[in-house]
Amino acid sequence: MNELLTAVRAGRHHDVPPLVLALDRPGRRSALAELKELRKEVRGWDWQRRDKIRKALLVAGAGCHTGAAGCAAWIGGRDLRDWTRSPYPLILASLKDRDPAWLGDLARRFAVRSALSEAEYTFVGELTRIARVPLPVTDNLVTGWTELVGAARWRRRTRRPLTEILRDDPHSAVLAPRLFEMAELPPQVDFYDAPDSQDHWPGALCALAGDGVLDRSYLVDRCVARLMRGGRSVDQRFFLAVLQRLEATEDEEQRHLRDWTAMAADGIAPVASHAQQVLVRLDARGALPTRELADVSGALLFRPEKKLVRAQLTLLGKVLRRDSSTAGELLPAVGEAFGHEGIDIQERALKLVARYLPAAGPEVRELLASAAAQLGPVHRETVTALFGGLVEEAPQVAYEELLPPAPVLRRLEPAPKTVAELVEEVAARVKAHASEHWIPASAVLDTSAGITGFERALDGLVRLARSDREELTGGLREALAGVHFVEHGLSPYMVDPRGVSTSHGLSVVVASLLGLVSERDRVAWRAKTVVTGADACAHAALNGVLLDRVWEASEAMAAGRVPFLLATPTWHTGAVEAAELVERLRTYRDLDVRPGPADFAQALLRVRRGSGPERAEAAAAAEALGTGEGDRLAAWIRAEASVAPVLRHPATTLSRPSAGTWWQRTTTGARQVLPATRERLVIQRDFPEAFHWLGRAQLPRAQECYHWGPERSSHWTATLPGDPETLAAWLMPDLLFAADQGQRGAVGFLPALAESAGETGGAMHLALAYALGARHPEDRTAAVDTLLVLAARGRLDGAMLGRELAILVDRDLVKVNRTADALGTAAATGACRTVLTVLAAMLPGLLAYERTPRGLGDLLSVAAECAERCGTGGIEPIPGLAATAGRKGSSQTVRQAARLLATFGDREIEERPVPGSDRKATIGDQINT
Repeated sequence: MNELLTAVRAGRHHDVPPLVLALDRPGRRSALAELKELRKEVRGWDWQRRDKIRKALLVAGAGCHTGAAGCAAWIGGRDLRDWTRSPYPLILASLKDRDPAWLGDLARRFAVRSALSEAEYTFVGELTRIARVPLPVTDNLVTGWTELVGAARWRRRTRRPLTEILRDDPHSAVLAPRLFEMAELPPQVDFYDAPDSQDHWPGALCALAGDGVLDRSYLVDRCVARLMRGGRSVDQRFFLAVLQRLEATEDEEQRHLRDWTAMAADGIAPVASHAQQVLVRLDARGALPTRELADVSGALLFRPEKKLVRAQLTLLGKVLRRDSSTAGELLPAVGEAFGHEGIDIQERALKLVARYLPAAGPEVRELLASAAAQLGPVHRETVTALFGGLVEEAPQVAYEELLPPAPVLRRLEPAPKTVAELVEEVAARVKAHASEHWIPASAVLDTSAGITGFERALDGLVRLARSDREELTGGLREALAGVHFVEHGLSPYMVDPRGVSTSHGLSVVVASLLGLVSERDRVAWRAKTVVTGADACAHAALNGVLLDRVWEASEAMAAGRVPFLLATPTWHTGAVEAAELVERLRTYRDLDVRPGPADFAQALLRVRRGSGPERAEAAAAAEALGTGEGDRLAAWIRAEASVAPVLRHPATTLSRPSAGTWWQRTTTGARQVLPATRERLVIQRDFPEAFHWLGRAQLPRAQECYHWGPERSSHWTATLPGDPETLAAWLMPDLLFAADQGQRGAVGFLPALAESAGETGGAMHLALAYALGARHPEDRTAAVDTLLVLAARGRLDGAMLGRELAILVDRDLVKVNRTADALGTAAATGACRTVLTVLAAMLPGLLAYERTPRGLGDLLSVAAECAERCGTGGIEPIPGLAATAGRKGSSQTVRQAARLLATFGDREIEERPVPGSDRKATIGDQINT
């Protein structure tokens, strides 16, 4: 036994199996007790010593376990898994004297453990081969199998076809069907839309079904069941691809009739489209009952996808032409389309009803008349001619704007007061990034609970490091055992201001507290917090402020004099109440503690200045402290200027930009609309060097940054919680790229800016205009949240926002259809009046173009919907609307313009010229000039 422990401590893992096999059962039990104690001891070692013996410890413990359950738990231990070459051949060697039944039990127990990899799948396969038992089919084992298959595709110089790999794999017939039972498909099951390709999983599985390896009928039934169950979109598309390649027979389509109707009504768009095509085939064969068609049509015509709705109306038209006696059952379903948002859909449904209404009875006629009452003014004449007096005028109800409650300030909860509570909170936040390596930061989600959680934890560490340092460090060592930076030290990316997060900031503090940072590294890394150079961006500058604070806090904890931090926010926005900051400075003065320069500078940037008597009282109280910091605080409170005043961007009209303005060209040729900020000498003179970037003049510059993660922005808005205009100006390039080039996640900081205490002006409205035109739907949702918050707080200037949107469309920086989608979402929440005010200012410029911008019809549809709901009282008629509505043709733009025009009634429209409209140029003309 002593020889085994010596080999383990020396890290001689190849010597372990024969030493284990030489021990009898009592000897192994005795050795296992020693190995467990060694495992506990190892957790406190530095990472180099741990890595040296980790594999030997894993193999020895596995071989010394006499029970299969304990052996499986030991092999799967997270702290023993950090290896590069697989240890499983050595484990098998140390277990070669075990009974086959024992090995089979170990295989079954290990196969149910989570996160099985390629190596572990191979290990389980070898165990079952030796034990001569069936392979245990579990979800985790299937995940390991798919990883092995994925690796096999690239082992040769040329990519090996997936179908060939699966045909050669003896376990494919057992494991592949499990894919259709799992809650979610493994990530290795790649799928791409290539109709003729067989070199992906759907094609390969269908090939196996064609070979008879897999049961084709079973796969069809399971695909239908999975599509009925729903789930992730990527999984749904996978099972749909398999089903389409299997080509269900007529009998199979007939057997699943109810499933197709359910998918058509509730499935994602591709699934619903496929189900609809099956229903068309069933109808052609006379196998689709009228009752089933009516039921599915009632639900399908309510879907937002116009393509599906049009196809269903076409199918209904075919059935009605074939047999007009079905009008009594089918026309009520057609009436569901009267409530669709598309005016062309409404018109098609209305024409279909008009054609076959004579074949329906009086009850159906009354039902359809009731449904037609919801059609807008543009259809009123047709509806009246069709139904006469059956259509009752809807009672006029006073419109009420529905906005969310204005956000209220929430106090930050105090820092945890006990070591146990603090350790638990810090560990939870740090472990969110424990396994992160240097990857593009945009792919990493900051899972911390915003700036409030970080600030509470940071303040708690400073407080308890002063009073309970030994207990705190011991608790953190135990709670963070196995975390990468605790074992291997801080990585360079964790202290790089280009991509830091609040979780990284806590890691820096914890590492310093545990003595894991040398003085040399601390000095070198803190020097990196100062951002300089012409290419320095706002992200790095704001992150540098965060890092400078955490390094300073680490030094303060080492000295043990600072009782708490001055910059800890009072409110959830990151703001510090002026009176509270005065009291904190008073405590520092009484304790004869010198404030940290970075901590005090951040506190100044966060202080709420107030207004009127409140501001004067706070300044007087600060001045009465009689300290240099009190005098600086008083002067800061009395100052009227923001941190960095914003200059208005020059694009105030739709005219072509003149020479000498701050326009620049992107690679796409579009002209950028970005504001500048003035310098603040007080920041460059009195603040620490890491803050100096914030005080420099910043000219407009669109520079796409690949180093920062847009999700890591909670501390940006909390750095200047009272200056949303300044932050909006600095971070504007992110929003430009979100709209123009599709950068994902860049709008996440905007709702927090809308909640901040500072005033909003041109920069915030320009930022919101960019965000409303972002490429990705989740970013546009964040923009809608921002719009609603500003409106609820009474800080939204709808006319200004509309003009900014028109300017961005004019420069081809924002797409009209995306803006229409965002504003339509805002209107759907009940903010119709707000949205109509924005559109009333935006539409004149767009209507003046000779060539209609793509998506203008959608934008007019949103405006018409809002106008029909809230009325146009107080809204001036829109120039250019009558001319657009009077054009020839029946395009969506013309129809929606006529619909919107009808809401203004007989009010005359003054066709005044729109700024820039005299040139009658297209958007492309403007960009290319």
